[in-house]
Amino acid sequence: MLRMIGAILMLTIAVSALGCGSPVNEETIEVKASNDPLHEPRSILQRYAEGQPMGSEASTFPDMVARVEKVDPTRAAVLRDGLAEIEAAAPPARAGNTKELLEKLQPSMQ
Repeated sequence: MLRMIGAILMLTIAVSALGCGSPVNEETIEVKASNDPLHEPRSILQRYAEGQPMGSEASTFPDMVARVEKVDPTRAAVLRDGLAEIEAAAPPARAGNTKELLEKLQPSMQ
């Protein structure tokens, strides 16, 4: 009888040590920005906020605003006005204006 209890105890310890199965596989879900019309304007604005001077990409601003307008007219208006302010601002002030615009264009949870 004592051997039987010892065997059951050893079996219980062995099963506990092995666990219930394989560990859970964790996966990272990558969200692609290709569906976000604000992805391109945000990336350009981020570079401006880091001090990059405005270049030829400024000629694409109306097209970017038009793409955003199809999805979110309110944010398109914010983007249009903000880009106009940045273009009109003196180069030293552009980084500050750009950071303010980036805050307004942050993704929202809906």
